[in-house]
Amino acid sequence: MKFNSVTPQVIEELTAIVGSAYVLLPAASDEMLRYSHDETEDLRYEPEIVLKPANAEEISRILQYCHQNFIPVTPRGAGTGLSGGALAVHKGVVLSTERLNAIIQIDERNLQATVEPGVITQVFQEAVIAKGLFYPPDPSSRGSSFLGGNLSESSGGPRAVKYGVTKDYVLNIEMVLPTGEITWTGANVLKNATGYNLTQLMIGSEGTLGVITKIVFKLIPYPGQTLVMLVPFRDEEEACAAVSHIFRAGIVPSALEFMERDAIEWTSRYLNLNLNLPEDIKAHLLIEMDGKDMELLFKDAEQVYEVLETYDVGEILVADSEKQKAELWHLRRNVGHAVKSNSVYKEEDTVVPRAELPKLLKGVKEIGEKYNFKSVCYGHAGDGNLHINIVKGDMSDEDWKYKLPEGIREIFRLCVGLGGTISGEHGIGLVQKPYINIALNEVQLKLMRGIKQLFDPNGILNPGKIF
Repeated sequence: MKFNSVTPQVIEELTAIVGSAYVLLPAASDEMLRYSHDETEDLRYEPEIVLKPANAEEISRILQYCHQNFIPVTPRGAGTGLSGGALAVHKGVVLSTERLNAIIQIDERNLQATVEPGVITQVFQEAVIAKGLFYPPDPSSRGSSFLGGNLSESSGGPRAVKYGVTKDYVLNIEMVLPTGEITWTGANVLKNATGYNLTQLMIGSEGTLGVITKIVFKLIPYPGQTLVMLVPFRDEEEACAAVSHIFRAGIVPSALEFMERDAIEWTSRYLNLNLNLPEDIKAHLLIEMDGKDMELLFKDAEQVYEVLETYDVGEILVADSEKQKAELWHLRRNVGHAVKSNSVYKEEDTVVPRAELPKLLKGVKEIGEKYNFKSVCYGHAGDGNLHINIVKGDMSDEDWKYKLPEGIREIFRLCVGLGGTISGEHGIGLVQKPYINIALNEVQLKLMRGIKQLFDPNGILNPGKIF
């Protein structure tokens, strides 16, 4: 697909839609810089223009104009993505949703909320908690990520193991099609068997099918009480094996996170903590249980202890205050930042059935030895989602560029061979695109390309992603 450039006339037409105060051009280089990248490695793609529309009507006019004139448009939320999904690889327009940031309504009678896509995830979570309600999806970037971006990747986070991911809480979406039409995808109801499920089709579509302008979420009552424990293991594969064992014992934690030793040590240094890990400790599980009755949570904890007694564990820490719980979660949420600050890296978002985690971890380490790379692994072990951070370290530039992709390909083949797939919550975007045929066959890809063509006949919306 050959796209047209953003000419002075195009700038004039688009500026007339949003107003000059909400247009950025390359001359504003410092401010423009942040729209050239997300959190994916060190990639940079500068757009020709950034637009900040205020509502669905302005977005409709932008997309209609760009569709008619074959100008590429890259939708963008907060820029916290990890697969290059918000990068303007074909230049053109970056369409930022940052001004669509209103919590329109929290409907306490129906346990629903209507919001715009530019609302920060944590802001929304705290707003509903204030009403005694709960929105569980909880990505590590919740303090900065937008809800619209969460939908585009179907974000999960630690609490997905008990409560599900973003897609499980979306009832209805207002969207603008690449051709400019504004439509809702469903209805504000808990059951809907009326035609194809366009709502779920939009979730996880990575901004390639339409631009989200309103979201209706399902909410649940807030559980209120939590119990958090940090469990040290002397063998990292045993830590992975314990995950499935806990569930087989009838316990469903609200979060169950895995962190190998390097993940904890690097994060400790990054946060200037002094943890003094014993030399024989190789991994940790961070386990959280929630509910409304602390006595029941302590009973669940006793069952978890019974499971852990069958493994070679160190001294288990049970957080004895809200402050200590927050500190443990602060440590976990900063692992990604710590790895990024330590070295050039690539993060792979693998997911397998949880009982296969020990095989996945062992295989990743063996592949690392074969291709001479180091990996730091952590993630949402409770739902089998392991984040593999491959750090450049002493690898030569040539090996990093040419040999590493083959190692990544082997990791993804291992995942699929174990019944998993190549992304649990980060999406395919730009950087995983070369590997998608490992997880999806040609029949599946043909169907997806056909859907993309139907929604976006000129291919202007977030081109160069997924396929």
